[in-house]
Amino acid sequence: MNILIGGAWPYANGSLHLGHIAALLPGDVIARYYRAKGDEVLYVSGSDCHGTPISIRAKKENVIPSVITDKYHKEFKYCFDKLGFSYDYYSRTDNEYHKEEIKKIITKLYDEGFIYEKEVEQLYCKQCKQFLPDRYVEGTCPTCGSKARGDQCDACQTILDPLDLNNRRCKLCGNEPVVKKGKQLYFALSKFQKVLEKYFADTKDGWRLNAINNTARYLKEGLQDRAISRDLTWGIDVPIEGYEDKKIYVWIDAVLGYYTVSKKWGEEKNKEWEKFWDGTAISYYIHGKDNIPFHTVILPALLSGIKIQKLPDKIISSEYVTLEGQKISTSNNWAVWIPDIIESYNPDAIRYFFISNAPEKRDTDFSWREFVKKNNNKLLGAYGNLVNRTLTFVSKYFDNIIPIGREDEALKLGIDELYKKVGIKIEAGNFKSAIDEVFEFIRRINKYFDEKTPWISIKNDKEDCSNTIYNSLNAIHHFTRKLTGMI
Repeated sequence: MNILIGGAWPYANGSLHLGHIAALLPGDVIARYYRAKGDEVLYVSGSDCHGTPISIRAKKENVIPSVITDKYHKEFKYCFDKLGFSYDYYSRTDNEYHKEEIKKIITKLYDEGFIYEKEVEQLYCKQCKQFLPDRYVEGTCPTCGSKARGDQCDACQTILDPLDLNNRRCKLCGNEPVVKKGKQLYFALSKFQKVLEKYFADTKDGWRLNAINNTARYLKEGLQDRAISRDLTWGIDVPIEGYEDKKIYVWIDAVLGYYTVSKKWGEEKNKEWEKFWDGTAISYYIHGKDNIPFHTVILPALLSGIKIQKLPDKIISSEYVTLEGQKISTSNNWAVWIPDIIESYNPDAIRYFFISNAPEKRDTDFSWREFVKKNNNKLLGAYGNLVNRTLTFVSKYFDNIIPIGREDEALKLGIDELYKKVGIKIEAGNFKSAIDEVFEFIRRINKYFDEKTPWISIKNDKEDCSNTIYNSLNAIHHFTRKLTGMI
């Protein structure tokens, strides 16, 4: 089986925090699992280097955007490597190969009639003397009343246009922008309404509930065409005559990165990349819930527009992580930054916490007390205790040699059943439940060790003792295979 896994592309405008890792870690679990099964896996991602937040940060720091993106792309790679992420290819959207491929796709969509010119009202800041891209505009969401930016409300996940916002303000200077007319290129998303309705009906059973509900809402409301060009100086040039002074909007740039980096991986490694994008492959897309519509609506429409067969199959969209009961706020520095935590704690302990405390169905909280408790009570207290007591016994009584023993049939059946249960849950994206199954069996083996009392049988029934230690070691071997794939 060919398995394509796409991890969301983090913005290269600031350090990663715990929320990013909680959302992205499932991709690595899935990749390790399928590789262990012997399947062909292509696991890709990269740094999103063209977002408006990057331009804003560069302007504030009085540097060119590439200084910001270079810094954080390097930092991201270091963090993912340290945490054991096993990407087959981790790229960046300001890579020249990606830029050229995106231009080809835009041209093809334009030639197919899916991109068209439209005169629109735009927000213009007199103080800054420029049209304002979506993320340069802040205000209140017309749907829920929360503070929102011009492209999307994070509180209710409504996709917005800057003109939709109430109490609009320029993010750069704080002044109220005025409305001016201008021309932009639009993607005819509305033309894909029927296509996406059928796609949704056919594939939604492989999605998390938040993705199902979110996508159903968009389809029910009716898909709206979206601008694909922006008045920016940083980004990929629009390859359409008359629009050379504009850039391609980041939403079309980043989501197509899964496709462009797959192609780049294939060409560089001399691999058959196309097999991961045909009808025989299974694809997983891993991201936070704020990215749901970009993966379940926009990406499938874009791929359909350029006649790519493989649309997203499995949507693994995580809820949010709070910190000590409060919402993570990067602007207020209320976050645990990944570059800091990976220098102080074992990566496996971090990975274990965010699988066992995964925000799969609801928001979950990170607290230092719970982090220490889960590590000490379960990872060390249950699994670590089993490994330590068994290996200590082997060292003391068997001269560090695995004893010859007879496999316990009940334990063998239990281990076989465990593989099936855990595999089904991982494939369905239920990692928290999967790791709970593993630890339930670890407790069973600890109980088996206690009931068999090898410290007594070593004196009066060495064969029985050998069987006990042999079966305990065998279980540890299997746990190691499972836990290695998860943490």
